[in-house]
Amino acid sequence: MARRCDITGKGVMAGNNVSHAHNKTRRRFLPNVQQTSMMSDTLGEMVRMRVSTRAIRTIEKNGGLDAFLLGTSNRKLTPEALRIKRRIEKAAAKAS
Repeated sequence: MARRCDITGKGVMAGNNVSHAHNKTRRRFLPNVQQTSMMSDTLGEMVRMRVSTRAIRTIEKNGGLDAFLLGTSNRKLTPEALRIKRRIEKAAAKAS
């Protein structure tokens, strides 16, 4: 299972531990990715995805999952997020 956010695409980064003696050893910076369920008002159901805690805060700030996905350009979204966005757009068109 990849350590990658389904919304932002944030993943593992690499860097160095640097000691006081300035010795360098490689290390990994892991993103804080959580398995979470978010409510989609348009779909009327919970959508499960692996999302970083920063993305959860951003989604809440933008007014929920539907508002965030519809307000974000397709180029900035991952394929998983695009699938959910298309489902939301279809459901909104059907309801209108």
